Amino acid sequence: MTYRSVIRFYDTSSFYLHRRVYYTLLMVSVLFVLSYFIVFLFELAIAILALISVAILIDIFLLYSHKNAITAKRVTPERLSNGDDNKISIEVVNDYHFKIHSQLIDELPFQLQERNWKRKFDMEALTAVTIDYSIKPVQRGVFNFGNINLYVSTPLNLSIRRFSFKQEENVKVYPSYLQMRRYQLLAAANRLQEAGVQKLRKLGHSMEFEQIKEYVRGDDYRTLNWKATARRGDFMVNSYTDERSQQIYCLVNKGRAMKMPFDGMTLLDYAINATLVLSNTAIFKQDKAGLITFAEQIDTFLPADKKPGQMNQLLELLYQQETEFMEPDLEKLFSIIRNRITQRSLLVLFTNYESIESLERDLPSLKRIAHYHLLMLIFFENTELKLLTEGNTATIEDIYIKTIGEKYNHEKRLIAKELQKHGIISILTAPQKLTINALNKYLELKNRQSI
Repeated sequence: MTYRSVIRFYDTSSFYLHRRVYYTLLMVSVLFVLSYFIVFLFELAIAILALISVAILIDIFLLYSHKNAITAKRVTPERLSNGDDNKISIEVVNDYHFKIHSQLIDELPFQLQERNWKRKFDMEALTAVTIDYSIKPVQRGVFNFGNINLYVSTPLNLSIRRFSFKQEENVKVYPSYLQMRRYQLLAAANRLQEAGVQKLRKLGHSMEFEQIKEYVRGDDYRTLNWKATARRGDFMVNSYTDERSQQIYCLVNKGRAMKMPFDGMTLLDYAINATLVLSNTAIFKQDKAGLITFAEQIDTFLPADKKPGQMNQLLELLYQQETEFMEPDLEKLFSIIRNRITQRSLLVLFTNYESIESLERDLPSLKRIAHYHLLMLIFFENTELKLLTEGNTATIEDIYIKTIGEKYNHEKRLIAKELQKHGIISILTAPQKLTINALNKYLELKNRQSI
């Protein structure tokens, strides 16, 4: 049973009495019983009963004197960003001529598993308020929002009227485009260091010619163009720019190893979010970005490009990724790369290895890929094991668990060394730091002109 159906089950009517009314009626009943022994309590009970009845009638009249006294509308983004806080707003308008007490219940998507969401607030007469809250989805797909339910009472607070507004809507959860926009704005303002991206000293200079310009003090005299100097009569130098249009492919493993969850999100979704940011940064740096997703089959191949619509195409493809988490076939991956990527490129492979044995099965294919391209393999720390190894040990069982955890952590470091020994760039990272570490390495390789 979904959250929305639970709400409808318990709130089938649009009106009910406040619990304080039932407490009062219980007290009146007690007075009636006691009046058998104390006679004057009977008249007191009758008076209280009459008073409470009149008050309830007045309260009901006030609540129902205006047919459409309350209106509510939900404002959601066109799409939600996976793994980020997304702002949702509910606009409530009070057309009553008196102050009201309100309780708002929004029927949230079942994927959020939020069954006790409610907001209490008061509204003055003829006013409007906006209730803001945020949700953090941890999976891609379609999220269904249900009705908005508002429970209203007058200052007497004896009866409650329920307003239900049909606001059902489906909103798609895309890979983290909010994170992508944030890094894009920081890159445009040359402020990537604020997000943790390291500022690296440029080594050497590019040989991609841009223009011939007049020599000014500080220019590298080694770039003097003697032919242009002879024609012009003044010193002229060659100006160079960063090499552009280099190909960057993100290879996303959708196999069983990427099913492991951290903070509610699978490693696959972490990799998809990082792919979006890295591809956008590459295009901003005038490089070409492409995508390959694979498991037992090659599911997606998007040729590297930097055309205006490339990022929209990448976003849609990443949103559509579905997997049964089967074992990946790296031989097929190598075959596709060898046949369809003819230019030497930077290949960023998002995958995971938990043991040296699992790496050895894939190592022949990885070495063949690295022979033709610059291969950067990113795999993940087991942060839960890391927490176990850093904790205190009080019992023999704690010592045993800590020893096993340290063994697995040590094996992760051995995997990184084994990859580097075969000329494969490796990054061992926590899932939360994946995007930053991938960006840092990409910019480092670009500054060193390794691509």
